Amino acid sequence: MAILDLTLRPERAEYADFYAGYVAAVPDGDVVATLEREGRRTAAALAALPAERTGFAYAEGKWTVRDVVAHVCDAERVFTYRALRFGRSDPTPLPSFDQELFSRNAHADRRAWTDLLDELRTLRAATLYLFRSFAAEDWERSGIASGAPVSVRALAWIVAGHELHHRRVLEERYGLKV
Repeated sequence: MAILDLTLRPERAEYADFYAGYVAAVPDGDVVATLEREGRRTAAALAALPAERTGFAYAEGKWTVRDVVAHVCDAERVFTYRALRFGRSDPTPLPSFDQELFSRNAHADRRAWTDLLDELRTLRAATLYLFRSFAAEDWERSGIASGAPVSVRALAWIVAGHELHHRRVLEERYGLKV
């Protein structure tokens, strides 16, 4: 029987090159604890942002703060859906997703800021329940997503790193204080 070690960073072969930066951005330690802690930190920083500032984009053609939050939610849903499928032993290859298409159709600009923040918090709570539901052997399972192998363990680190990446972008280019 496998032993569950949530501090075990995924091996390089467990995810596609595209995700290497996300995995590397996650601090050492228990990845589920990181998801919980950093999710709270991101939500608190965003909640402190005045609603009138959420329509800001740092350059022409770039996403607004609202778009970034909606994107983080959409991507987390996609990544955790992959983890659910593979963690439950479903080997069906899963397609990629077009983040630009998703963003254009997320209607972030028409939603109340508090609604987007509630979605972010609620989604992270669901993510935590999912990852906590996995037994040690589930974390080791993998499948094909976007044409490349990915493990359940790597997907947890990708979710955490993706959030941290976008939080850094919000800090550096949008002036968000975290």
